[in-house]
Amino acid sequence: MFRNTREGLALALPAAIFAMLLFLVPVGILLSEAFRTDGSWTLQGYIDFFASPLNRTVFLRSLKLGVLVAATAAVIGYAAAFCIVNLSPGSKGRVFGLVVLPLMISPVARTYAWIVILGRTGIVNMAITGLGLSDRPIRLLFTETAVFLGLLQLFLPLMIISLVSAMENIPRDVIPAARVLGASWPSVFLKIILPLTREGLVIGGTLVFTGALTAYITPAILGGSKVLMLETLLYQKVNVSNDFVSAGVIAMILILMSFSANLLLKRIATVRR
Repeated sequence: MFRNTREGLALALPAAIFAMLLFLVPVGILLSEAFRTDGSWTLQGYIDFFASPLNRTVFLRSLKLGVLVAATAAVIGYAAAFCIVNLSPGSKGRVFGLVVLPLMISPVARTYAWIVILGRTGIVNMAITGLGLSDRPIRLLFTETAVFLGLLQLFLPLMIISLVSAMENIPRDVIPAARVLGASWPSVFLKIILPLTREGLVIGGTLVFTGALTAYITPAILGGSKVLMLETLLYQKVNVSNDFVSAGVIAMILILMSFSANLLLKRIATVRR
């Protein structure tokens, strides 16, 4: 047994070294820049970052959109997962395949599709002007709404998959028994479905919130320079301003927000268990 363990460690060592050299070391160097100013270790980079009104606005906007996307995905995800698990086996497989299908399409293509929908000559504006609701096209692109829709469409499948996996573990007779005993659907959800699917909600919420927080392509295309997010601001700091101190601060903030979201969701999942 000991010999097999040593052999396993020896086989895993090259992969660990490879990951460390190509991922952990560059990330560590970038994050360390956030604590260095003029060659000394300090928190001045964080103080300067949050002293800027623009940076504070970008931080709050990223946090707001991340929370809204995760919360909306949870609401839609529960409804979709409940419908999927109650389908027949054949129909369940086909519908679940439709949920997974968008994950096989490039995020760039999925994001550019929203330009066709939300552009000045897009489907939505054509419908608005055609119905006489407005005399001119409405600016829908490069708004927080466009970024929200793009991020929701991008990460909603992750929430649905997580909730379907959790909901399939609920005993089939629990919900009908609660309904027979007079429980309303809100009571069934709050007292049965939600407690029994909290682990799936934690996983899905973490994936969606972290993905919405760290996605670059969708905010860059649908938000542009008018709706800056932390990840697009990070890109500007590195490739435009060469400000690696601010870039390190943003990267550390993104990591801390992702871990904090996971810990908060886990904390909520253990309440009243």
